Amino acid sequence: MSEEEKKEQVISEEPEKLEGKDREEPEEEQNGRAFWISGLTALGVVYGDIGTSPLYALRECFFGVHQVPANRDNVLGVLSLILWSLVIVISIKYLVYVMRADNNGEGGILALMALLVPWRRGDSPPRVVVLTLGLFGAALLYGDGMITPAISVLSAVEGLRQATSALDEAIVPIAAVILFLLFVFQQRGTAGVGSVFGPIMVVWFLTLACLGISGIVQNPDVISAVNPTYAIHFFLQNRGSGFLVLGAIFLVVTGGEALYADMGHFSRRVIRTVWFVAVLPSLLLNYFGQGALMLMDPGQNKEPFYQLAPVWMVYPLVILATAATVIASQAIISGAFSLTRQAVFLGVFPRMSIVQTSSKQIGQIYIPMVNWLLLAATLSLVFVFRSSSGLAAAYGVAVSTTMVITTWLAYHVAREKWGWGLFPALAVTVAFLVVDFSFFGANLFRFFAGGWIPLAVGAGVYFIMTTWMKGRVLLAKRLKDKLMTLDDFLDHVRREKPVRVPGTAVFMSADSKDISPILPHHLKLNGSLHEQVVILTVVIEDSPYVTFSERLTVQGHEEGVLQVVVHYGFMQDPDVPSAVRRLQKDYPKIDAEGATYYVGGEVLIPTKEQPGMLLWREKAYALMVRNAARPFKFFRLPLNRVIEINIHVEI
Repeated sequence: MSEEEKKEQVISEEPEKLEGKDREEPEEEQNGRAFWISGLTALGVVYGDIGTSPLYALRECFFGVHQVPANRDNVLGVLSLILWSLVIVISIKYLVYVMRADNNGEGGILALMALLVPWRRGDSPPRVVVLTLGLFGAALLYGDGMITPAISVLSAVEGLRQATSALDEAIVPIAAVILFLLFVFQQRGTAGVGSVFGPIMVVWFLTLACLGISGIVQNPDVISAVNPTYAIHFFLQNRGSGFLVLGAIFLVVTGGEALYADMGHFSRRVIRTVWFVAVLPSLLLNYFGQGALMLMDPGQNKEPFYQLAPVWMVYPLVILATAATVIASQAIISGAFSLTRQAVFLGVFPRMSIVQTSSKQIGQIYIPMVNWLLLAATLSLVFVFRSSSGLAAAYGVAVSTTMVITTWLAYHVAREKWGWGLFPALAVTVAFLVVDFSFFGANLFRFFAGGWIPLAVGAGVYFIMTTWMKGRVLLAKRLKDKLMTLDDFLDHVRREKPVRVPGTAVFMSADSKDISPILPHHLKLNGSLHEQVVILTVVIEDSPYVTFSERLTVQGHEEGVLQVVVHYGFMQDPDVPSAVRRLQKDYPKIDAEGATYYVGGEVLIPTKEQPGMLLWREKAYALMVRNAARPFKFFRLPLNRVIEINIHVEI
């Protein structure tokens, strides 16, 4: 067995252990030591985003775009809302309810949408709605991906103001340099530094807890905010302005979607345990500690997080906070890479160059185009808004929209996959939607303060997704007339008896039923055919993983022709040469090492003469096709043995 096959088998068999089982108890986590090591890593990967919210969330309630006076009733009311938001949204909705809706262990809105398989089961109106909302929700997460690093790192570096005013003008440049280095580092992969994420985040959460306790000790009265009547009284007293503050309170739960998306890296048991044992207590202690500080000196503590610390601790705390926000940003960037790979393999995004940066962890990938676009967007936000308070106004609109969509998709999973009755499914969904729409409504009032930016980004990504999907369907229809059935091709070979040359030719075909037009085109141009012909189709399934034993479907025919379908999950990277090497075991005449790969390329000609999309949209699709990753890169074909045959197609 070659090294590539060994690597593929290791990666493929990892999910096989979990297939059909509860991801809560994978075999490797039965060992207590392995469980806690996994939990240590989860602190940085899963909870980095939500764990850095104390830097700015409470501050924005009293000194942000929509603020309320920092008097006792308001402080206790806001703290009560923060506590119950964390309990209802994160603890109950995501950790107990939504995380049950995993797609063979993978989470996130695209995996959830693939679980409902809307585009592979017909075009019924309900499934079209599921597809539309699922794609839009996924597109909005890119807005989160560019704002989270900017607001997190800026809020950390702003702590320097507590030590000295001399560095005020340097805060934005320092944050920009840190972010630039973070994105540049992505091409090296994160496997090497991943092991230090956990320990740093342990120190971070311990610091959050200790700082919070020091504040609570000075004013224990703040603990009374546990009573939910303070939250109710807050709304009754502040009415409209109290509702608008929900936009700032939402900042404490913005990591919920990222938490769900990280299910593929950790089991439910690990994620839940770490939340209830470490993360939730640390967050609540810190928020309540900040609240206690504000109760002692209302209106004066405009940076309550840093003002909890003694003066001598400010510089070390800034360094620690910066490290924590870099880790949180790393998790978001990695999530954007993972989301993009899912979208590409599910056929809703143009092919992109995907670099595997680790031979051991399938989740360790790097996508250059996504990385540089996120860098440009993040730095632009830093230089335009210049403060975390300014960015906080833009934060939340996109994520709150995605949370509404996730709740709605989870309802369909409860009905279709879990077998829930209509009443219990509706009751749970409506309860969560009341909370989700409250946050969504409050965030809409931040639209003109910057909230339009992530929505615009999401709309742009959604346009790319839908145009790519519709374009692929349109192209398939145009190519249908050029396709030849395998039986017709074999009859042609028998009749014409072309010259057979030694060796193996692999013809990549998009359709597993018909053969690609490049095969008869090649035969017509050259008048010859290899002795061994492999017609190979790569199929990306709706499941995240396909096991090694289920990778190939092979059908042998006369005239030395094999029809092969190679199956991958949407979390696996296609490797066609490795699949061809596997064929050689059962078909020794195939020369896997010397095979020539033939791939088709389409030169698209947008025209009004053919029914399809609007002309300007057809031109956009043609542009995407020209700039998509070439097939030989996407399928890892050896460059020196690839022949590309282009076909002109009017769309």
